[in-house]
This record gives sequence, C-alpha cells and structure tokens, in this order.
Amino acid sequence: MPSNPSRARARDRGNLLGRPEFLSLNQPLRTGYTEGRGTGRRGGNTKSHQSQPWEYQPDPTDTTKERKDSAKLPEEDCMLLNPSFRGIAINSLLAIDICLSKRLGVCAYTSSSWGSVRSMITLLALTGHAITWIFGTLVCLTRSNTQAGQEVLINLLLALVLDVMTVAGVQKLVKRKGPWEMSPGFLDCVAMDLYSFPGAHASRAAMVSKFLLSHLVLAVPLRILLVLWAFLVGLSRVILGRHHLTDMACGFALGLLHFSLVETVWLSSSACQTIISIGTLSWSPFS
Repeated sequence: MPSNPSRARARDRGNLLGRPEFLSLNQPLRTGYTEGRGTGRRGGNTKSHQSQPWEYQPDPTDTTKERKDSAKLPEEDCMLLNPSFRGIAINSLLAIDICLSKRLGVCAYTSSSWGSVRSMITLLALTGHAITWIFGTLVCLTRSNTQAGQEVLINLLLALVLDVMTVAGVQKLVKRKGPWEMSPGFLDCVAMDLYSFPGAHASRAAMVSKFLLSHLVLAVPLRILLVLWAFLVGLSRVILGRHHLTDMACGFALGLLHFSLVETVWLSSSACQTIISIGTLSWSPFS
C-alpha cells in the first residue's frame, strides 16, 4: 500500500493522460481546434471531440498572411467596439439621410402612397434631364440668327456637356445607390446617370437656372418660377426614390460650381462662330 496517497493519485493521473484518447490534452491549443471544442461544448458533445483527437488536422497550406490576418482580428474588434466620434457622427447622419429619403420616396412605385401622381412627378423630372436640355439647346441654336443668341447657346451647350461628364465621373467614382432598389432606365443609361450621388437632375437644374437668370432679362415672377422649378426638379428625384437628400443638396452645389466655371472660361462670339462653322462644315481656314 503506498505510503503517500496523494503521490499515487498524481502518478495514476499521469498515466491516464498518457493514453491515446487523452493525448490532445497535452498538446498546445490551436485556433481551429479551440473553435471546434467550443462548438462541441455548446452542442453538448464534448466527449466525442476529446475521444477523437485525429479529427483536427492542421492545414499544411497555412501562410504567413493568414496568421497575420488572424493576429489583426482583436484590433479590428476593438475598433468596432470603440468607434471614433467622427465615425459615429458620419454613420448617424447617413442613417438620418437614408431614413428621411425613404420617407420622402412616396412615388417610388405605383403601389406607394402617392403612386397615382407618379407619372406627373416623372414628367417634372424629365424637364431637368440632360437629353431634354441638350436637344432643346441644339434646336434653339439652329433657329437663332443673332450672334449674341448663338454665343449664349453655345456656352450653355458646353455647360451642359461639362455637367454630364462631371456628374457621370463622380457617380462612377462614388457608386452610391439610391434609397430604393431600382434599376436605371433607358434615358438614365444614355445620360450616364446610373448612380445616386450626386444628383444629376439637381446639378443640371441649378446650373441652368443660374445661367438663365444671369444671361436673360426676366421679370420677377419668372425669376421666382425658375428658381422654384430648379428646386422641384431636384426634389422630384427624391420623391421618385432615385436619390437621397444629400445627393440633391450636393447636386445643387455642383451645378453652381459648373456655372462659375463656365463663366470663367466664357467663349467669345468669334470663338462661338468658329465652332458653329466647324459644326455646319462651312468653315474655311484659308478665307
């Protein structure tokens, strides 16, 4: 009989741990095996995992990159659990923007609350479309007989082309989708208005209204109606569920920037006549 019972129990315990079914207890824990054992505890199947240590086989294709990614997990978790004040503010503003935009999208579908007037809102938005204004400017240019009128129309046409290209480039870069899941229509694809940010109709309406207010002599009621038209065109796209409120606001700002740029590089009457001559194939450089 052993003189020291505690030593005997420790010796017996060591012999038990040396058995094949308990060899996994003497090995260092690994990430994948730890997850498996944790899953087994949750499922109430701990004994089956401990009795089969050969179930876990280390992946021979483990690379340094994978180990680095696993080492970064705690840091990423800490950043998610402790976001910065700036991140919280931006996410909160975006959430408010999406919520308000969805509430204003009362004509997003025909089954919406204001679905009965969807066709009228679509017609209002069409008045600010790029194809509408470019085609209308070209028609007015062919009917104009004065150099002053042609000068204004040529610069307006260049401003419209600048607006389309700039908005399309920013939309392609940001790739923000609208508040509602909608595929762009045919006219939107032609005008390269495929994404939400910034609002192309809002940008165009702001630029055109500012351009006409600066270069046309209009009565006060007409000037008020022109400003109101620009605002309603931008708002119509929000009501149709195509844009967010921030898209509309940034579109207005971008349109005013386009107007300022066109005013800075304003083409003179002689330059406009040269462009018209080239366009009508009546330009003679040796005359």
